[in-house]
Amino acid sequence: MFNIPADVNQLVENAGNPEAGLAPKGSVQSRTDFGKTGYGGACPPKGDKPHRYHFTVYALNTDKLPLDADAPGAMVGFYINNHKLAQASITMVYGR
Repeated sequence: MFNIPADVNQLVENAGNPEAGLAPKGSVQSRTDFGKTGYGGACPPKGDKPHRYHFTVYALNTDKLPLDADAPGAMVGFYINNHKLAQASITMVYGR
């Protein structure tokens, strides 16, 4: 998700589900590795060791990236890295 307005300080539960309509106004959810928009969730194979999931928030020197929902992750990453001022990350561990 990108182009989240600067005054947003939290995402509500299920904000990553485009069908729920809960993402902040003006934000964009681009195409993921699943081939569609929206957060697919953590889903490690049953019985596998827990997987690590990294979530990163970036502060940019621009209000908006000139991309739409069809932009691939690599393109979004390219623009983020060209406009990045700062970042913060958290790593979560999940297994089934």
